[in-house]
Amino acid sequence: MLLDGINHIAWISKDVARLAQFYAEVFDADVGPTRSHGQDGRETMTAIRIGPHTELNIFVIEGNTEAERQTPMWGRGRIDHFGLQAASPEAFSTIRQRLIDRSASDGSINDFGAVHSIFFRDPDGLEGEVVIAKPSS
Repeated sequence: MLLDGINHIAWISKDVARLAQFYAEVFDADVGPTRSHGQDGRETMTAIRIGPHTELNIFVIEGNTEAERQTPMWGRGRIDHFGLQAASPEAFSTIRQRLIDRSASDGSINDFGAVHSIFFRDPDGLEGEVVIAKPSS
């Protein structure tokens, strides 16, 4: 394989401060500064580092209402949700409890054969999943 992961995922938010706080508190993410982005001064970008070489690029765009649109799973277009890889079984457990504490997940663990996962909704309503490989038997 020529790749070793995802560098970033970009999306539009209405409240980057609330979103940054959620990812920092649940995933121990590092939140970068908010910078002007684009040519017309109507948008900003904030980088939220969630892994050694992975970040969320969060855009706030004046007048854009896309962040308000919510649809059920498999009705969201070409990209439906994103999956995050937990660093360890202990990290998976910590993240799960933090998501439950924030009412971002009911904590149900899904068994998908080789992995366990939990789904969550961030403060913008975007659906994510946290995955951990099941121990080998």
